[in-house]
Amino acid sequence: MNRSTLSASALCLLALSAAPFVAPARAQDQDNAPARAEAEQFLRVYNSVYQRLYTVDAEAAWASSTDVNEAHEAARTGADQVYAAFVGAPEVINETRALLAKKDQLEPLQVMQLQRILLAAGANPGTIPDVVNARVAAESHQSAVMDGFVFCYTARNPDGTCPEPRVANDVVDALATETDIDRRLVVWNASKEIGVPLKPGLVQLQKLRNQVAREMGYSSFFGLMVADYGMTVPEMMALLDGMTTDMAPLYKELSTWANRKLASRYGQPLPAGPMPAHWYPNRWAQEWDGLVDGADLDPYFKGRDPEWIVKTAESFYVSMGFSPLPSSFWQKSDLYPAPLGADGQPTRLRNAHASAWHVDLGDDVRSLMSVQADSEWFFTAHHELGHIFYYKSYSREGVPPVLREGANRAFHEGIGELIALAAGQIPYLTQVGILPKNVKINPTQAMLVDALEKTVAFIPWSAGTMSHFEYELYEKDLPPDQWQARWWAMAEQYQGVGVPDKARLTDPTLCDACTKTHINDDPAAYYDYALATVIKYQLHEHIAVKILHQDPHTCNYYGNKQVGDFLKSILEKGATEDWREVLKDATGEELSTRAMVAYFAPLQVWLEKENAKAAKAAKAK
Repeated sequence: MNRSTLSASALCLLALSAAPFVAPARAQDQDNAPARAEAEQFLRVYNSVYQRLYTVDAEAAWASSTDVNEAHEAARTGADQVYAAFVGAPEVINETRALLAKKDQLEPLQVMQLQRILLAAGANPGTIPDVVNARVAAESHQSAVMDGFVFCYTARNPDGTCPEPRVANDVVDALATETDIDRRLVVWNASKEIGVPLKPGLVQLQKLRNQVAREMGYSSFFGLMVADYGMTVPEMMALLDGMTTDMAPLYKELSTWANRKLASRYGQPLPAGPMPAHWYPNRWAQEWDGLVDGADLDPYFKGRDPEWIVKTAESFYVSMGFSPLPSSFWQKSDLYPAPLGADGQPTRLRNAHASAWHVDLGDDVRSLMSVQADSEWFFTAHHELGHIFYYKSYSREGVPPVLREGANRAFHEGIGELIALAAGQIPYLTQVGILPKNVKINPTQAMLVDALEKTVAFIPWSAGTMSHFEYELYEKDLPPDQWQARWWAMAEQYQGVGVPDKARLTDPTLCDACTKTHINDDPAAYYDYALATVIKYQLHEHIAVKILHQDPHTCNYYGNKQVGDFLKSILEKGATEDWREVLKDATGEELSTRAMVAYFAPLQVWLEKENAKAAKAAKAK
């Protein structure tokens, strides 16, 4: 099969060898019957081929992510190119556009599928197959560079190997616990090394991604990705700016409090300007873990087995009425860190980023994690299984394969984060035996942890720094020699975070933005996480107040079938309905930061008092 093009006859041959999607029977208006029948025939062929090629592509990506080597990278590139050739085939684009021209005669579900097909073609237009193939190959190579990178805190050997190799979890742990400020800078600098080999690839991908999007009439690759929400780029940027504005008063109080804690921890005076990036317990200052005294849950996980973490997360969903995970999940997933060999190197290189996989758009669901028995992985496991149970819910006859996705991209993250939030509620932690019954945690303290580690510190990063950088990267074709300066200007503007050494701003080899996984392999979509955070609090408030009749800060979903039914009513729809209607039907309101701001209102009052008290004490000195 030619990897660059797929003819209409080839599509039909593939369709005959694949299990067809059979749409449920429906009444048809006589006048519209011919158009609907034409659309139904095209969609049946497309869905059957799409599901088969998606499966092959996902299997190749899985192998490449769990065992990084040249053979797997080559197989992934080949599968990606075949998949891209199909979804972007000129025959597909032309037929889809022709059918959409008659959308008034079609059923809503048919229109939804056709619009999704055209969006998929936007990243893979068969009218420029060489460009599409080049993008696919570049993305595959970029993923291999990330997955195969070994972090190093010491000088590398002449051959580039590291005498003391580190993995991503080592970097995370060091930045979370190291108190020597000079040592922190060493670790932070090591975490940014990966940007050097990734920069040339992103230079190439910036151009290729914009080429494919503009071929289909979009303003940029960023514009293509925003179109998935049914929004324009200005509308999305206005929405994101509104989010950062709404959270600014609370963020100011939180960062004032956190900066004082960090200075005390490291025995340093507060900087006059922005806080240096290496002071934060996270490589990108997107989460500020471990700043609340007495809130560390890790001691309560001593003696636990990593498998217990994942099994407990599964039990959470089952308790609400979801069916257990299939046995294939446990057989095919890659849930724990790869062991180290005698040479101290991992026995295989793998992607360290937690992820959930819907390999066949059916029953084959998997997760790639590096679970350890600690609080971070406890919440991460609950989050990742949120994706898995979302996949399971909409993998049903009424949802065509091309619509087996979240209501929008943010909904998938929103559900995962919703369950992570629920998993952190004190009653649940007590019920599953993490917290002893005699342990009392102040609700304000719990809110503070949530604000620092999940939400308030995260919004300026996600809706601000990341989204605005990628907006300029693609929409404004930001030149590579400006990446460093603009990246750090945005970090300072939105997060109040400064570059540790200004020499980094002019070093042409560096790309600190490149060190963030999503910029490389999930491009122009990081605002998904910001929107997901807003959706999370809207859903959580509804569940706590309207279903459980409990305080949103201390509620417990576990074992409540009504909560499960509410979630299923959202999850089982997939992308068959407009996401705005799904959200409004579920919560009674449109997308809004109202619930999120209300959730943290008591914390803001507390922070204002604490900061005023500290300022008064400092002045008295």
